[in-house]
Amino acid sequence: MSMPMSLERRGGKLPLRRRPLAMAAVATARLLATQPPGRIRSVLTRLRRGAAPADYRQALAARDAVTAVSMACRGAQGCVPRSVATALVCRASGVWPTWCVGVRKVGPFAAHAWVEADGVKVGEREPVDYFQPLIAIPPEGVTVSGTTVS
Repeated sequence: MSMPMSLERRGGKLPLRRRPLAMAAVATARLLATQPPGRIRSVLTRLRRGAAPADYRQALAARDAVTAVSMACRGAQGCVPRSVATALVCRASGVWPTWCVGVRKVGPFAAHAWVEADGVKVGEREPVDYFQPLIAIPPEGVTVSGTTVS
């Protein structure tokens, strides 16, 4: 079985005015991704304050901006920095997606991080129920069932 080693870039070229924001979000996310899960959860929980819920279009545009500027975030092992950077780009626009970390429901074990908006995983190829969320950080006032919400 073959597995794609990087995600395709969608949406064409990223406008020059959006590149600095996406690059700063990726740099911050790569640093934050090296921290323990509790620290990541704490930082993201603080950052979501005051943000409106992101819709799917906004979250996908943020994800596309992140993958346009970072090969590491397009890679198979780049899910944590990709998802954190996507949330950071959304937050810079005044919105917040639901940031999630979970595990594959069927063996072998695999962990994954992603963002959701409008109840849908943003830009992910796996079926809806492929991963079991363990941690979810939704916008303030939004509840997510079956996960640890901060």
